[in-house]
Amino acid sequence: MNKFYITTPLYYVNASPHIGHAYTNVISDCMARFMRLEGREVFFLTGTDEHGGKIQKAAQESNLDVQSFVDKICANFKSLWKELDISYDFFIRTTDSFHKQVVINVINFLYRKGDIYKEKYKGFYCVPCESFWSEQQVKDNKGCPDCKRPVETVQEENYFFRLSKYQDWLMGYLKDNPSVIQPQIRYNEVMAFLQNPLSDICISRPKKRLSWGIDFAIDKDYVVYVWFDALINYISAVGFSLDNEKFKYFWPADIHFIGKDILRQHAIFWPIILKALDLEMPKVIFSHGWWKVGEEKMSKSRGNIVNPLELINLLNSHFPSAQKRGLDAFRFFLLREVPIGFDGNFSLEAIKSRINSDLANDLGNLVYRSLNMAEKYFQGKLEPLNTDLPKEFLETFKNLENYYTKVMQSCDFYSALELIFSFIRTMNKYIEDKKPWILWKEGKIDEMKNFLYQLSEGIRIVSLYLYPFMPSTSKEIYRQLGLSNNDNNFTFKEKSWSSYKGFCIKKDVPLFPRIETDAF
Repeated sequence: MNKFYITTPLYYVNASPHIGHAYTNVISDCMARFMRLEGREVFFLTGTDEHGGKIQKAAQESNLDVQSFVDKICANFKSLWKELDISYDFFIRTTDSFHKQVVINVINFLYRKGDIYKEKYKGFYCVPCESFWSEQQVKDNKGCPDCKRPVETVQEENYFFRLSKYQDWLMGYLKDNPSVIQPQIRYNEVMAFLQNPLSDICISRPKKRLSWGIDFAIDKDYVVYVWFDALINYISAVGFSLDNEKFKYFWPADIHFIGKDILRQHAIFWPIILKALDLEMPKVIFSHGWWKVGEEKMSKSRGNIVNPLELINLLNSHFPSAQKRGLDAFRFFLLREVPIGFDGNFSLEAIKSRINSDLANDLGNLVYRSLNMAEKYFQGKLEPLNTDLPKEFLETFKNLENYYTKVMQSCDFYSALELIFSFIRTMNKYIEDKKPWILWKEGKIDEMKNFLYQLSEGIRIVSLYLYPFMPSTSKEIYRQLGLSNNDNNFTFKEKSWSSYKGFCIKKDVPLFPRIETDAF
């Protein structure tokens, strides 16, 4: 099957988006664009989670009715994804009518199956996390095990999902399919968690306490628990119980990208819900790390949130006449600075260093001086006299050709970029070793022309491989090479050497000038 179904989490609309949200969608977009290069039919899903107590409270504090509040914050997310050039195929909101219907269908199915039951409950409730906890779970730290904030004592009747019924099945499934949860460290965490008995999860809230949610299908006095509601989006978006043909084509998801703070919900709750629904498991649940400032996780309460749009505007101020260079520098930093499964430390100095070393010194320098020579010596008209791969390129080009796809399929974006920049450094060394200005001075015109063609062809291929990471930069390089640069032109059908038999160079300003100011 040629399809590739990729998802992000649904982002909670109790506050505006920040760099953590941006990171998840940038890595998802990178994977989606790579799969399109491969010729796959991609369905890239993102969206917003719009129910629950935190949202109802935030709306009240903003003096807005809840629907108006979620509409406003949802628009902020859509605006950010547009600014970040996120190529999603569908944006789902949990307030969408079709999603509500699917949640109702799921509740009815699980209730008829006997996997949902009603019971009186006494325990502790964390409002920020929207989670119930037992006395045993909170007694040691006197607060929420996840966020450490105070919990409320709650006693009420609610509906529960029989999570415990499927614990043995899940342990066996994960033992047999360890690659489902990645990276390995997160798999180990889940397996350790499963050594303890699972408690059934509360999947309802009484309307007398919380009115903002999807009506609980079997009891009008309750709404659906926000986490249960949100997880269902992965199947509602592709037609579960409403469009069987579409659902059969796209499900299972090929990869769920999530942050490590929501691992339990996605690696334990979600597979068990799917099993209870008699559905296939997702192929991969990939849990990425956090971005920290110093050693602290970014959070609104700590006041260390980084606004991605403000950061991109700051970067753009250092790139005169550039179009989206700040955006691509930002995307590049997120994908290059740290391997995806690990935590990263954010700082302006780290971004500056990446821009100056990789983007200015390596990529930008290669493109500018190569195209500058093409215009200076041949008015930008380049045709090959020899289309063979230069022996100086052989090792790093073949490594790129042979391993790029493998590491990208493994979500190893860091290694993919290292393969690309290893080839870029090879081409820069080729210029230094060949000393083209001497070739010209000695009248070796044909050798000089072929030398510049080979560089231009190498630059074209680099821009093709860079496209998932920095799409606007890749398109700008194509434009300066005199090639058509719409998204449809980026395909791995043209990744072989000498796919293009000539170039008509249109050199422009350097792609990434160095940032020299200390004020950055």
